[in-house]
Amino acid sequence: MIQDIFPSRLDNSFKNLSPVDEDLLIIFNSEGRICLGKSGTDILFPKCSEIKAAGFVYLFSLDEKRFFLSLHEDTFEKEGFLFYSIREVRDHFSGKEVYAVFTAYHLWKWYSDNVFCGKCGDILELDDKERALRCPKCGNIIYPRINPAVIVGVIKGDSILITRYRAGYSHNALVAGFTEIGETFEETVAREVMEETGVKVKNIRYYKSQPWGMAQDILVGYYCDAEPDSEIRMDESELKYAEWVKREDIVLQPNNLSLTNEMMRRFKEGCEV
Repeated sequence: MIQDIFPSRLDNSFKNLSPVDEDLLIIFNSEGRICLGKSGTDILFPKCSEIKAAGFVYLFSLDEKRFFLSLHEDTFEKEGFLFYSIREVRDHFSGKEVYAVFTAYHLWKWYSDNVFCGKCGDILELDDKERALRCPKCGNIIYPRINPAVIVGVIKGDSILITRYRAGYSHNALVAGFTEIGETFEETVAREVMEETGVKVKNIRYYKSQPWGMAQDILVGYYCDAEPDSEIRMDESELKYAEWVKREDIVLQPNNLSLTNEMMRRFKEGCEV
């Protein structure tokens, strides 16, 4: 999965640092596209020495490399560097730097969406002791937003419930959905499967979690069993495909970044779920 970069490590602990020339710079434009260079399928980042700008904030380190975010929509022109959407990064690059890009996007989106205080309307300031934005007028504190969502592998005998979204990502997927206020993850699993496919489930069991910065999510994976008498009644506003697919017939996603793909692969290979 995207976060499986051992022995490398992404350290996202907060540090109140200033950049030096050799530190790496993350630049997003107003459309959420990131400025990157390319060497084969490897990602190259601008260096802080290559742009003169104010408003850098430390994000994280990847091994010994430190990453800073430009809080302004800076222009950067260098041969071989272009602005890529996060989906283009997912589809066309590989390596541990993809994890860094997804995590940087999650933080950029939070900084970008929180310029003014939601209580009094004053301009927010960077906190110097923790990853937070603080209102100098009323003291309101805003922390990074993380959206909890479930990924569900619904099992029926030697088949798993495969879906495809009505819009957006076009490859095979599993039932997925966001947790509502006052709801447990297990309740989310049962509700989302019922709402999207009409299938009742039992024996809900946790598998694994995954940070997914593309949508500011934390994904929580579960397997469960379909009730024997359940029939698929697909929500056509959400999905364009929902069918029971046998292990040997499962077509996996084109890369191994997602929790969804790992869960499908485990079932396809006959692993215990």
